[in-house]
Parts: sequence; C-alpha cells; structure tokens
Amino acid sequence: MSFSGEIKEELLFVSGTALHCRMAELAACFQFCGRVKQEENGRFSIRFQTENKIVARKCFTLLKKTFKIEADVTVRRNSVQSGGMIYLLDVMHPEMVRRVTEALKVTEQRESGQTSGLLVKSSCCKRAFLRGAYLAAGSMSDPNKSYHVEIVCPSEVQANQIMKMLQDFGLDAKTVLRKKYYVVYMKEGENIADFLNIIEAHKALMEFENTRILKGVRNMVNRKVNCDAANINKTVSAAARQVEDIKLIQSVCGLEKLPDNLREMAYVRLENPEVPLGELGKLLDPPVGKSGVNHRLRKIGEFAKDLRG
Repeated sequence: MSFSGEIKEELLFVSGTALHCRMAELAACFQFCGRVKQEENGRFSIRFQTENKIVARKCFTLLKKTFKIEADVTVRRNSVQSGGMIYLLDVMHPEMVRRVTEALKVTEQRESGQTSGLLVKSSCCKRAFLRGAYLAAGSMSDPNKSYHVEIVCPSEVQANQIMKMLQDFGLDAKTVLRKKYYVVYMKEGENIADFLNIIEAHKALMEFENTRILKGVRNMVNRKVNCDAANINKTVSAAARQVEDIKLIQSVCGLEKLPDNLREMAYVRLENPEVPLGELGKLLDPPVGKSGVNHRLRKIGEFAKDLRG
C-alpha cells in the first residue's frame, strides 16, 4: 500500500467524538463524493460514490454514528478503468434524506458552491473537515521521494475554502489549475508535518518525521563527503603547483638563489609533496604554523612567476 493509502487507512479509525465534528467530516465527504439525486418515482435520495473502499467505509460509519442510518451499499466494476471497483452508498428513505440534507445544509452548499460556514466554525470542526477532504479527494507522495500533499477540488470556490482553512492553521498552501480541477497543494516538509497532525494522522506523522530525519542526516553526510573531497582536490592541486614552481626554480637558477627560509621550505615540500600545510610546518627547523608555511610557499610561487615572465 502507498504512503497515501496508509494515511487514509489510519484516518478510517479517527473520528471526532462530538456530533458537530462528525457532521463536518461527513460534509467534506459529501462535498467531494456525494450528491442528491432524484429517483424515477420523483423522490430524492443521497448517494456517495467513490473508487476507494476506505472512503466508502468511512462514509458508511459517519452516517451510522451521526444519523443512525445504515446506507445501502452497492459495488460495481468500473467500466472505464479495467479491474477497478466503484462503491455506491445510497440513503433512500425520505425522512432520512431530509435529516441529512438539512444537517449538512445541502441547499446552502448548492447556492454557494461550498460547505456552509456554520458547519466549520470551530477549530475542531475545521480539523474534521480537512480530514474528510483528504480522505475523499486527497493524496500524498512517498516522502522518501518527495514532499507533496494535495486535495483535488471540482471548483475554485471549494479550493478557496480549503485554502482558507489551511491558512487558519498557519499552513502555506498554493492552488493550481490542473485540467478542469483546482488542486490545493503543499510541498514544504514542515507544512505537511503540521497538516498530518491537524487531521490527526499521528502514526503517519511519526513515519513522515522519521523519513525527514533520515533524509536530513543523509544529505548532511553527502555534503560533508563532497566538501571533504573538494578540499582534498584543492590541497592536492595546490601541492602539485608548489612542487612544479620549486622544480622550475631549481632548473632555471637553482634553489640557492632563494633566501634561507624559502630554500628550506622548498626542500621540505619536494621531499613531502602530499603533506598538508599544517603538518609541513612541523618538519621545519624551527617549526612554523600553517599561515607561515602558506606565506613562504606563496613567496616561492611569486619567484617562479617572475622567472616565467
């Protein structure tokens, strides 16, 4: 199962204890995968339709817990996607339909294009709504590969409502138009961790944070290795250039032309072409520090440069 699927499976067993929170979560599910339909006999019914078995189970549970309704469940094979299944939950009884549509303020949703603000006034209800929205229309990439969570909305109004809720929790989300859908997404690891905490996917949050820590350590080690390799290459290149300068002086005019301290430095470098500057200074008599060695080698380089000129 994908990481996104694991989150949804965890959220299947997470539900608000308060009635208003369960209604907020069910309202999100209705917004993204539910509708009111008119039957041939003229009566109205409510249908939830999804390709995700976990979402179907959650809608069934919320209807039962919130309204004491057991919806009729039908499973069909998806004619568009070979092998896939479609799960249908129908509420047929007129009185039950009336209770659900009034509680979820379906009429107001039709008029405004979004869930009624009365259902998501409090912070706990917003958490529940975002949980339902992720269940019904959300997905998340494998954190080992990239950080990306998104909720696909049928309309811009619905996307703006999701964006506003995320911003109320201090999350930085963005919206992009993808074909005919508006996608609300987040890519920053800290925001995604906070989002998982908000929708109460605590097990997934721990796994996500562990992955972030491992990736951070791995990146730090890689940077250190690359930095060490670059320093080694720089040291080797500098030493090779120093030896080349000394040999040039030796062949053109002899090292005797150098002052005593530079001549001693030249001989020590020739005998120890791969030793770093700090260790090289300890071989001099008397020993000098790294800056002193660097100063003498620079003087030798200037002498060689004059000879080349």
